[in-house]
Amino acid sequence: MPALQRRRLLFQLGFFALFLLAPALNLLRFDVHETQLWFLGQRWSLGIDAFKAGQISANQAAVQIVLRAFVPVIALVAAFLAVAWRYGRLYCGWLCPHFTLVETLNATLQRACGKLSLWDKHRTPRAGVQPAARWWPVFFGLCLVFGFLWAVTLLSYLLPPSEVWSGLRTGKLAPNPTRFLVAATVVFTLEFAFARHLFCRFGCAVGLFQSLAWMANPKGMVVAFDRDHARACRSCSTAAFPQGSACDNGCPMRLHPRNIKRMMFSCVQCGQCLDACSQTCSNQGHEPLLEWKIGADAVRETLRQRKAEKEAAALREGES
Repeated sequence: MPALQRRRLLFQLGFFALFLLAPALNLLRFDVHETQLWFLGQRWSLGIDAFKAGQISANQAAVQIVLRAFVPVIALVAAFLAVAWRYGRLYCGWLCPHFTLVETLNATLQRACGKLSLWDKHRTPRAGVQPAARWWPVFFGLCLVFGFLWAVTLLSYLLPPSEVWSGLRTGKLAPNPTRFLVAATVVFTLEFAFARHLFCRFGCAVGLFQSLAWMANPKGMVVAFDRDHARACRSCSTAAFPQGSACDNGCPMRLHPRNIKRMMFSCVQCGQCLDACSQTCSNQGHEPLLEWKIGADAVRETLRQRKAEKEAAALREGES
């Protein structure tokens, strides 16, 4: 595994563990029984109870609401979008727990049928991976396990985790939480099995707003393609993808990294296409044709892409 992917995997596993353990550690959860938000192990209060008890004035309560609710939320959203503005869906590719499971399911499904999605028309062959029917139960089993895990985790963000796990262990979970678990498990299982890529592209608000911010910034980080040496792509081959098109076949979102930016709307900046290109170019003895560009270099790449697109369109019109 390339160094970049090892580093990305560590970030993914670390954030995945944080996502699962945050409610139990009271790092972040909202207790519906107490209508109480917990943050970093502390009760987070807006001062409303103190106002009702006559301990603070209306003006003081208003100030606390602004400082404790609006300011943190606005600052968090602004910082998140600032990162997306410059780097794109960096959160999706490097931290998002859902995308970590998407990649796991992609690899499992590839072992079952050679595809990354049930809806793919063509297989995505990978060296050393021979599709076998015995992987189908594993794939659907993982979808069910992940769906249940997601349902339990989300419920623990709303109810005390000890209550949730105790109820599951003893079989005495209250009716409403039980209904939530059943419904959520079914929905998440179906999403993981049939619509995980669709959800990442268009159904996830977090990912969608990252993409919108990134697309609006011409200086945002892009995967640049050295078109002057595009002929080298004809002999593209890696150990994992000996059939060629390593960058295309290696993309977990099933995109074509050599395409123009507006066709890369759902790119998660995972860097797998760059690693694949680097490996094949190293075998051929020349510099990689794909690399990340940011700032002025990204603008020049965008302009170059637009020029190439116009020239290709003009050539097609001339031929017709």
